[in-house]
Amino acid sequence: MTKTAVDIQVLPSFVQGKWWRASTGSPIRDASTGAELALVGSEGLDLAGAIDYARTVGQRSLGALTFHQRALILKALGAALTEAKEDLYTVSDRTGATRRDSLVDVDGGIGVLFTYSSKGRRELPNTHTRIVDGGHENLSKDGSFGGQHVYERISGVSFQINAFNFPVWGMLEKFAPAFLAGVPSIVKPATPTAILTEAAVRVMVDSGLLPEGSLQLVCGGARDVLDLLDVRDHVSFTGSADTAAGLAMHPGIIRRGIRFTAEADSLNAAILGPDVTAAEPEFDAFVASVVSEMTTKAGQKCTSIRRIIVPEAVADDLVAAIAERITARTVVGDPRAEGTTMGPLASTEQRDDVVRSVEALIAGGGRIVFGSPGAPDAKLADGTTGSVADGAFMSPVLLRFDNADADVVHDIEAFGPVASIVTYSSPDDAARLANRGGGSLVATVCSHDPAFVARTVSLIAPYHGRILVLDRDVARSSTGHGSPVPHLVHGGPGRAGGGEELGGIRAVKHFMRRVALQGSPDVLSGLTEQWRGGAAVAEGEHPFRKSLARLRTGDRIVSEEREITLDDIGHFAEFTGDTFYAHTDEEAAAANPFFPGRVAHGYLLLAWAAGLFVDPAPGPVLANYGLENLRFLTPVSPGDRVRVTLTAKQITPRENEVYGEVRWDAVLVNQSDETVATYDVLTLVSKDG
Repeated sequence: MTKTAVDIQVLPSFVQGKWWRASTGSPIRDASTGAELALVGSEGLDLAGAIDYARTVGQRSLGALTFHQRALILKALGAALTEAKEDLYTVSDRTGATRRDSLVDVDGGIGVLFTYSSKGRRELPNTHTRIVDGGHENLSKDGSFGGQHVYERISGVSFQINAFNFPVWGMLEKFAPAFLAGVPSIVKPATPTAILTEAAVRVMVDSGLLPEGSLQLVCGGARDVLDLLDVRDHVSFTGSADTAAGLAMHPGIIRRGIRFTAEADSLNAAILGPDVTAAEPEFDAFVASVVSEMTTKAGQKCTSIRRIIVPEAVADDLVAAIAERITARTVVGDPRAEGTTMGPLASTEQRDDVVRSVEALIAGGGRIVFGSPGAPDAKLADGTTGSVADGAFMSPVLLRFDNADADVVHDIEAFGPVASIVTYSSPDDAARLANRGGGSLVATVCSHDPAFVARTVSLIAPYHGRILVLDRDVARSSTGHGSPVPHLVHGGPGRAGGGEELGGIRAVKHFMRRVALQGSPDVLSGLTEQWRGGAAVAEGEHPFRKSLARLRTGDRIVSEEREITLDDIGHFAEFTGDTFYAHTDEEAAAANPFFPGRVAHGYLLLAWAAGLFVDPAPGPVLANYGLENLRFLTPVSPGDRVRVTLTAKQITPRENEVYGEVRWDAVLVNQSDETVATYDVLTLVSKDG
């Protein structure tokens, strides 16, 4: 049923814990039919109040939770959105996205939540707002004064200004790390696809999982937001390079210290190596990648391939192969029509902008070798094929430039299903052309020649945020040129914005500030919740007899000594098969500048150290699951005696489990108090008992 004018409502915003509607707004239209879906406006919205609400209520509610608790909420939010996927797909259809496009946007965004939930619980401490960065720095001869870098969450709001092309993923890739850091978010989606962002936020709000003030939504304009923010706050922008540059010059960023991260459009490149002919598997992988990037989301991806840089010898073959694949696999139409593989652009305005860019590329020396910028007949929702005056349909367009150095191909981005082919004269010339984009989010290097790959990567790395090396070995398993993953940094230098998004825990730290703390070992241990050398210790009851409820950092055991004999070393060598000459040949060992003669195996010493500190009876310690940071510092000769000191260094309870992780500082010394080995022992310990 077609909506009447009476049915059209203003899309609501969610601010200060309530849904709010403006009285007027601009229309959002169905990308395929042009039918009006909703109005978007923010006139009368109390943006200053929303920011204050985030800084106070949101900061307080998130700060009351630990990193692990926030991580578990992200997992639950991912589950809630998963249950609502079909409804979100239905809304996504109206934005012009096919089901495959929605998998990238909706499912991709949900995947970000799950990834950050997992990483938060595995890689962050179960503390509230502080992350220790690096090792302790000793700043005095006697060890009484030192320093430690830490990350502390910013005390304001993360304000998102998102692009139209990924209304769910674009929001969640910023929300997840900010939420994990303990920083509330205000999301401002782009108007053409705001209906999908609003639908996703509504699912999250209705789930009841969001801490109060942790997420707000502003549908409509927010032009004055930078005037309302300051050094406490962070702005994440995704959009055009021109807009990003304008925002970066705002006094709030230059003078008041607003943190600003931009992820801007860029002229990403795909380079085909000189070793690749039409008969090689890399050729097929390259063609598949180019066509996928031209047609997924109708080419409306900031990571799409815009410049195809290839050897002259295969250029004609490549044009033919790309044209053949597009013809065979691409059906332009309404996403609701069965068989559609590429939907319309997000709006007719966006389509017209892409057409103008194609015309500029042609005027600058490009010629169309496949497709047409004109409006094509498209598959309609009722199964017929025809033209839709108000639809934003466009066919894929492939251009070729005889002059690889034509300025327009390296300056103008047609943000749609458009790519251009240029040819290079040498491997270094290929890298030079890729770098002419002035900084890009991603490049693909497709080759099975290790020397070409190594040389090209070294030349283009300073100009790119991510580089995919595509060859026959990863053609099936690769996530693809245009698919950022939450584990790796998404961003790029220069034109691409100069910022970073995602990148695992690196992204969490974007919403925190690094601070250098100085003080005594006791002060630093207390502030970081990690014991360090020189801080107070407690000896007495064996710490392995203490559950997490009773164990404290600084609890320590100092073992008895054990003497190493030549028979011990020989037995260990024979028993394990480790007959390295330093343990078995006195003359050869003595000739080694590191050893005084035959010495004990390092792993023999570790095994004995465990025997010296382990409490054998059943108790709270459930398992030893690893050693970290192991260093052997002083060789141990027959007749030496060793002892071990074990100190509880860090205690991390695990949420929703009956146990936690304890990191122990282990130091093995000889009879002269020389340090033999240092390492961390990791154990799982019961919370009670």
